[in-house]
Amino acid sequence: MPEDVDVRALVERTRISEAIHTLFVATDARDWARVRGCFAEQVAFDMTSLAGGEPATLTPQDIAAAWASGLAPIEAIHHQIGNLSVEVRETEATASCYGIAYHYRRTYSGQNTRVFVGSYDFHLQLRDGGWRIDLFRFKVKFVDGNLELEKDAGA
Repeated sequence: MPEDVDVRALVERTRISEAIHTLFVATDARDWARVRGCFAEQVAFDMTSLAGGEPATLTPQDIAAAWASGLAPIEAIHHQIGNLSVEVRETEATASCYGIAYHYRRTYSGQNTRVFVGSYDFHLQLRDGGWRIDLFRFKVKFVDGNLELEKDAGA
């Protein structure tokens, strides 16, 4: 393979990794405009392993609004991802990673945290010069801590 092709693939893998990292960093910062910017116009969205139901096709606005509402009672959010794997094919890419999400809220019970552990699958498309996520799937391995964190009255 010519060297310039290898360099281009490396650059695109880095750009894809940055798009995924930005999603989690923006979520933790509650920067919903940046969150929306990470997604394509339509997203195959699947959190069924955690919440049940069926996968859905959502807009970036739908996703950001749901996360903003669901995370509103939580004082601090921290996502950490690792073992990121990226495959690029021209203007499409797939990626997967392990992930841990910590939620923190002071509670009367003293059970102030909840931890989600699992993995993510993504599909991305190159649109208007940037990589946008059009498939977001979370596969939960386990959840630990205060499962009623949103309902537990603050301390």
